[in-house]
Amino acid sequence: MASDDPTVHEEVVRRVAARVGDLDLSRTPPEMGRIIHRIVRSTTGEPDPYLSVKRSFTGAALDLLPELARMVDESDDRLGTAARIAIAGNIIDFGSLPSVGLESLRDSLDSALGAPLDTGGLERLRELASTAERILYIGDNAGETVFDRVLINELPTSRVTYAVRGRPVINDATRDDAAAAGLDTVVPIIDSGSDAPGTLLGEAGEEFLEHFWDSDCVIAKGQGNYETLSDEPREIVFLLRVKCPVIARDIGAKLGDCLIRSVR
Repeated sequence: MASDDPTVHEEVVRRVAARVGDLDLSRTPPEMGRIIHRIVRSTTGEPDPYLSVKRSFTGAALDLLPELARMVDESDDRLGTAARIAIAGNIIDFGSLPSVGLESLRDSLDSALGAPLDTGGLERLRELASTAERILYIGDNAGETVFDRVLINELPTSRVTYAVRGRPVINDATRDDAAAAGLDTVVPIIDSGSDAPGTLLGEAGEEFLEHFWDSDCVIAKGQGNYETLSDEPREIVFLLRVKCPVIARDIGAKLGDCLIRSVR
């Protein structure tokens, strides 16, 4: 994404290979991914290697937005349909699915709308959203942000804050990406302060931590957030598509499943 020069590719591979032996394999994949993608950025001199991809998927998702809104309007369960739409957007992940294409958005949407969904998780989200004074919604990828916007519109938006990554990493959303999706016109946007493709509380800024611990409801999108936050001592509602066998085993699901799961 950052360079077409084979010599640059080779240098990235060599530098990453030199670090592999020092990586602590007990760390989460987002922690290790942060190291690898710092090498990519420093070697290529490109601060946001996936910028064109992020813009492309955000534009494609915005084109779908009127249709997504119509799906919610015509549904018997607005929140449930909006949650399915938000999960469908989790297919836009170049960290775990590097070959995803624009046509995958439609396929993911169709499958998410028809797939079984954990009713317990959905009802818990419904309960929390109806009573929470403060809601923190932690996003994942650019483009997916548009799908998140559909769900956020079904929450009490005056109580919602949307969180993104602190700096570019893979195609994860930053403040600029969230604003490109129009989320800045709906809710306040904050960032974690970190360039990990997940949420590392040990690196998070004070503003993010205050929202994380003091919000009555925390919603987190995607595997990266699940991998880094599922062991934290507070309730979090995770929305994601299962994309690897390790997460499938850990969460008790199958590859490709659409999940909404409350973890305490």
